[in-house]
Amino acid sequence: MLRKLFAFAAAAAVAVTAGVAAFAKPGDTKDVIKEPTKMAAKGSPLDFKVKTIDGKEQNLSDYKGKVVLFVNVASKCGLTPQYEALESVYEKYQEKGFVIVGFPANNFKEQEPGTNEEIKQFCTSKYNVTFPMMSKISVKGDDQHPLYKLLTQDSGDFKGDIGWNFTKFLVDRNGQIYARFPSNVKPESPQVIDAIQKGLAARAG
Repeated sequence: MLRKLFAFAAAAAVAVTAGVAAFAKPGDTKDVIKEPTKMAAKGSPLDFKVKTIDGKEQNLSDYKGKVVLFVNVASKCGLTPQYEALESVYEKYQEKGFVIVGFPANNFKEQEPGTNEEIKQFCTSKYNVTFPMMSKISVKGDDQHPLYKLLTQDSGDFKGDIGWNFTKFLVDRNGQIYARFPSNVKPESPQVIDAIQKGLAARAG
């Protein structure tokens, strides 16, 4: 089943790479799905413990058996309206075993300056976000969170620095990364939806 997912991601890479060029912003150039070479990640993103936006401990292993989309978010970005699409996709697929995990990050032009409380208020009041939101972290640089070190440095075929807010990583039911989408690929785009559906169709093994 993983071979099929890799084959899908390889095909998606071509379409995504072509589509991003017209919309790329500074820093986005590295933020493109890479064609899989069957190079596995060094560990699973679900091996980590993080803090929720309310400050409670969250063991990401609780999401094993689900398809998980990790996304670094920001409240003052031109792409912030993606929150609406993320919530819509989450509501559509959550009962089938899909979850989105949002990580506020202030790494790109200080576009997430608020406190966790302010971020939560913004997300819920403006975009009615109900998917899990975590405490603000750093997704690149010297203070990069270990989770994002794995996602960007130790993720095999999908490694590479994040170029902007709203980069998306998909993790399968077994806790392995199987797709990565750059910031300007919208959550409701066909390639993201196809990847989610293929992940949901695969059984945990």
